[in-house]
Amino acid sequence: MTRSVASADGRVLSVREAGDPEGLPLLYMAGTPGSSLLYEPHIQDAESRGIRLISYDRPGYGSSSRDKTRRVVDCVADVAAVCDALGVERCFVAGTSGGGPHALAAAALLPELIAAVAVLASVAPFDGDGLDFYAGMGEQNVEEFRAAVDGEEALRAVVERQRTELLASTPGRLVEAWHTLLGPADRRVATSTFASFVLEHVRAGIASSADGWIDDDVAFVTDWGFDPAAIRVPVLVWQGEQDRFVPYGHGVWLAEHIPGVDARLSPDDGHMTLAQRRIPAVHRWLLDQL
Repeated sequence: MTRSVASADGRVLSVREAGDPEGLPLLYMAGTPGSSLLYEPHIQDAESRGIRLISYDRPGYGSSSRDKTRRVVDCVADVAAVCDALGVERCFVAGTSGGGPHALAAAALLPELIAAVAVLASVAPFDGDGLDFYAGMGEQNVEEFRAAVDGEEALRAVVERQRTELLASTPGRLVEAWHTLLGPADRRVATSTFASFVLEHVRAGIASSADGWIDDDVAFVTDWGFDPAAIRVPVLVWQGEQDRFVPYGHGVWLAEHIPGVDARLSPDDGHMTLAQRRIPAVHRWLLDQL
């Protein structure tokens, strides 16, 4: 089920619901680039556990209005607006990859709303003390983030080229499209049925515009507007050692800088494998925090 929600400043947010409509709410933050589209096995698992899944297209993706100057922290007002419109008074939040910083922002600044947060392969702060942001990152993402540092014009040239390739790609060609980003574990799932969902999920977000993708990247390499160390609700950080999209060091940094974190640093996982394999365990972990 999809619906439109008005943000506090009058923008439109496209919201999707699935799973158990009477269940415990879990707000899912998609990666970059991405959309509110949810993976059917995740929906089925949520329904079996009594979880109400909620997702929304971040500004500039899908049918959500752009918020050109947004920072990571600005998602907090949108999360509050979505939950208010849906009658949610308490929920979990989870984020994968580029959704991770946004999930952490909600947890840090909305502790009365967010009961616990789980992030998988999350980006860490660009200026994180002691973090080598690019170490272990595939060449395509290094190019993208360095362009983001140079500003929107430079970044748009890089992202529009990648967007054209992704819109023209097929599941069988995804390994070729992301050839510098896929380690051994990810290459195995990138040729499975999961690859079909990944492409559908990404295309739903970027079919009409690259604006959301661009604004995400710029937000990641500028001040986030909050300190992850301020989070006081339970936090799960899951990171794969084989990840070339968001390298292993990002997960290690978050694990070392968020108080009381439950860190799962997996040698057998990459980037895509976390979303493909680990969501049922994430659902269990979140429910256990009650």
